Amino acid sequence: MAYVDHAFSITEDPTGTFIANNRPPVKEVALAVALLALGSVGILVGLLMMYNKTGGDRGHGIAFTVLGAILFMPGFYYTRIAYYAYKGYNGFSFANIPSV
Repeated sequence: MAYVDHAFSITEDPTGTFIANNRPPVKEVALAVALLALGSVGILVGLLMMYNKTGGDRGHGIAFTVLGAILFMPGFYYTRIAYYAYKGYNGFSFANIPSV
């Protein structure tokens, strides 16, 4: 028997139509929200460090801002997918979020 990833499994409901598994992946959504929050904090702290020249120059602030942006981008992307899937928008499903 071949390996089947249950995150992308399709089941048949009692009426005979096929439906995708649309349960919210709690761990993945929590990770996305954590990345979004940490990225936002990193960007804000980095901007404050650049403005106040913490450490004598702006290099530390730039590093924090870049790292915050790297955390923010996937967090925003997957949080947006989870929000739209929760609200039921067409084309968005919890199956679009990769499992950990």
